[in-house]
Order: sequence, then structure tokens, then C-alpha cells
Amino acid sequence: MDNAKIKSILQEARSVAVIGVSKNPDRASHQVAAYLIEQTHLDVYLVNPTVNEDILGQQIYNSVAELPVVPDIIDVFRKGEDMPAVFEKEFPAISSQAPGKTWWMQLGIENQEVAQKATAAGMKVVMDRCIKVDYQNLIPEGT
Repeated sequence: MDNAKIKSILQEARSVAVIGVSKNPDRASHQVAAYLIEQTHLDVYLVNPTVNEDILGQQIYNSVAELPVVPDIIDVFRKGEDMPAVFEKEFPAISSQAPGKTWWMQLGIENQEVAQKATAAGMKVVMDRCIKVDYQNLIPEGT
């Protein structure tokens, strides 16, 4: 996906769910979540069924189905081989409103099977890109 499409996704989005966020500040998922919360216009929801405490002062949800909104972007920090199971678990919560939503696989993560399923459901798919880096590079400060 080219930068113009990524910029459009980021500008049009109002909310993002970060799946697989870590409570460890050294992990990329923690750093990206912190950036999204502190530096962007996005409402950020953190999802990790293995964490029972707040991260970055935010409530942690077990799944997208628990969120008070259907997020515009679902940013997934899981290994490529885990992606089909994550998609299958989370998809029912977003399927009724999938068109216009984005399934975002972080830097180094690609899964064609999930990309095809998400696209077939009307979703946009971003693979192997860091939402933090793209936001920093494509969205002017103050917007």
C-alpha cells in the first residue's frame, strides 16, 4: 500500500485497537501504544487477554468484542503465523461494520491468508508497516 493510502487511513480514523500490547516498556507494542495515546488524534484501546492490569493508564480489554466502539484500525502485534487465529477470534466483533475498517499488521508481519479474508470482508489491509512511523512521517503535527 502506498503512502497516500496510508495517510488517508490514518487521517480518516478516529479510533485504533492495539492487539497484543505489552506491559513491558521495552517492547515495540508498548512504545507504539504510548505514542498513539500521547501524540495522535486517535482514541486508543488496548487489547491483551493475558494482562490483568492497566497499561499506560488505560484499561486493558480481552478482545475487540469488549470495546465500546468498533475501532477504525485494528493494529496487531502478533507473529505472522498467529495472525489467522487472531483474525478469526476478533473478526466477529468487527464483521458487521467491516467496510472502511483497517486490519494493520505491524512491521515485519505479513499473512496473505488473513489479508485475503479481510479484503473479502471489505476491510483495508496494511502489512509490514509501523503505524507509529507512518503517523510520524505522514501526518503533519497539530492535526
